[in-house]
Amino acid sequence: MPGRGAYVLAHGIGAQHDLPVSPFYAFAGAFTALFVSFLALGLLWSRSRFRGAAAGVPLPVAVQRLADAPVTRTALRALGLLGWLFVVLHLLLGPDDPARNSAPGAVYVLLWVGLVPASLLLGPVWRLLNPLRTLHLLLSRLSPALSRLRHRPRPAPESAPIPVRARRSLPGGVGLWPAAVGLFGFTWLELVAPDPASATTLLTAVGIYTAVQLLGAARYGAGWFERADAFEAYSALLARLAPLGRRADGRLVLRSPFNGLDATPEQPGLVATVCVLLGSTAYDGFSDTPSWINTLQTSSLGRTPTATLGLLAAVALVASLYCLCAAATRLLSGPVPRPLAAFAHSLLPIALGYLTAHYFSLLVTEGPRTVMVALGTDNAVPPEPPLGPGGLAALQVTAVVTGHVLGVVAAHDRSVRLFPPARAVAGQLPLLVLMITYTVGGLSLLLT
Repeated sequence: MPGRGAYVLAHGIGAQHDLPVSPFYAFAGAFTALFVSFLALGLLWSRSRFRGAAAGVPLPVAVQRLADAPVTRTALRALGLLGWLFVVLHLLLGPDDPARNSAPGAVYVLLWVGLVPASLLLGPVWRLLNPLRTLHLLLSRLSPALSRLRHRPRPAPESAPIPVRARRSLPGGVGLWPAAVGLFGFTWLELVAPDPASATTLLTAVGIYTAVQLLGAARYGAGWFERADAFEAYSALLARLAPLGRRADGRLVLRSPFNGLDATPEQPGLVATVCVLLGSTAYDGFSDTPSWINTLQTSSLGRTPTATLGLLAAVALVASLYCLCAAATRLLSGPVPRPLAAFAHSLLPIALGYLTAHYFSLLVTEGPRTVMVALGTDNAVPPEPPLGPGGLAALQVTAVVTGHVLGVVAAHDRSVRLFPPARAVAGQLPLLVLMITYTVGGLSLLLT
C-alpha cells in the first residue's frame, strides 16, 4: 500500500473539502466584503492613486549592491542548477516510488507550490534561480570556444571582431502566450496525466521541457525565458504583489503591492496566463468531487481524454467570463486601449488567493516530508498540519475573499484612470459581477 505522500503526488495537488464552516456565513461574509469595498471605493476613491513602476521607497545602496553583485547572482544560479541536477539524477537513479524518491515532491511541492510564498516575499526569484537560464549561459559561452577548436581558422587581424551568430527577436505579438501554453502543459501533467509521480513520466517531461526551452533560447536569446518559461512567468506575475520590487530606473525599492500590480505589462498572453492559473486551480478543486470522479470512471472516452477536456473547460470558462466582463465594461464605459489586458492585473490577487487556499496545507506537510526523503530519512511521515480543520477553513475563506477584495481595489483604480468620473463606477459593475461569480465558484469548491 503506497504511503500518504505517494497518494498525494499521484493524485495531484488537491484541496480539502467538507471543512467545518457554514457556507451561509462564508458566502454572506464574502458578499458583504465585496459590496462594502465596491461602494466605499465608488464614494471615496475618485482619482487614480497608484503610480506603478514609478513608485517605491529606495532600499539602502548597500542592499542594492549586494543584491546585484556578481557573486550573489552566481551563487543563486549555482543553487538553481544544483537543484535541477538533483531532480534529474534522482529521477534517473532513484526508486520509482514517490514515497522513497524526493524528485516528484521537489517538482510538484517545493517548486510549483513553494514559488508562491517565495515570489510573494522576495520578488521574481525564479529568474535568478532558473537552471535553464544558467545552462543556456554556459552553452553560449562554450559554443564559440568549441567552434574555434574544431575549425582552427587562420589568425585574423587584431582589429577583426569575432563573428557572432545573430539571433532573431521574438515578435511583439507573442507576449506571454508560450508561457501560458507551458503552464497549461504542467498543470495537465500534474492533474491529468495517468501517473504524474512516476519517475519515467516526470523525467520525460523534464527532458522535453528542457530541450524546448534551450532550443528557443538558442534561437531568440535569453529574452526567450521571460516570455516562454512557464515557471519564470508564474513567479514574475506573483511577484507583482511582493513588497520588494524594481522601479522603472532599476532601483530596488519597497512598494505597495498595488503599485506592483499597476506596473504589470499589458502584453499579449497575459489574460491567457492568468486564466490558466485560475482555471487549473478551479479544476484541481473540482476534480476531488464525487460527481467528477464518477464521470471519469464511467466516461466512454476514457479517464485521460475526459480529464483533459475538463481541464480545458475550466480554463475556457474562466477566460470566457472575463472576456464577457471586458465586453460589458467597454459597452458601459467606452472603448479603451487593449480592452482585455487593461484589467487583467486585477485577476492576480484572486489567483493568489486561490493558490493559497488550495495549497497551503500541502506545502506545510508534504514540503517537509520531501526534504526528509531527500536527506535519506526512511518512511518519512509528514508533520501534522499547523492548523486544525477550523483554522484551515478560516484561512481558505479569508484568502479567497481577500484576493477578490484586492482585485476590486486594483480594478477600481485602473477604471478611474481610464474612464471619465461619470462612467468609471458604472463600468465596474461587470467586474463586480465577475468577482461575485468567481467568489461563489471558489468558495463552493472549498466548502462543498
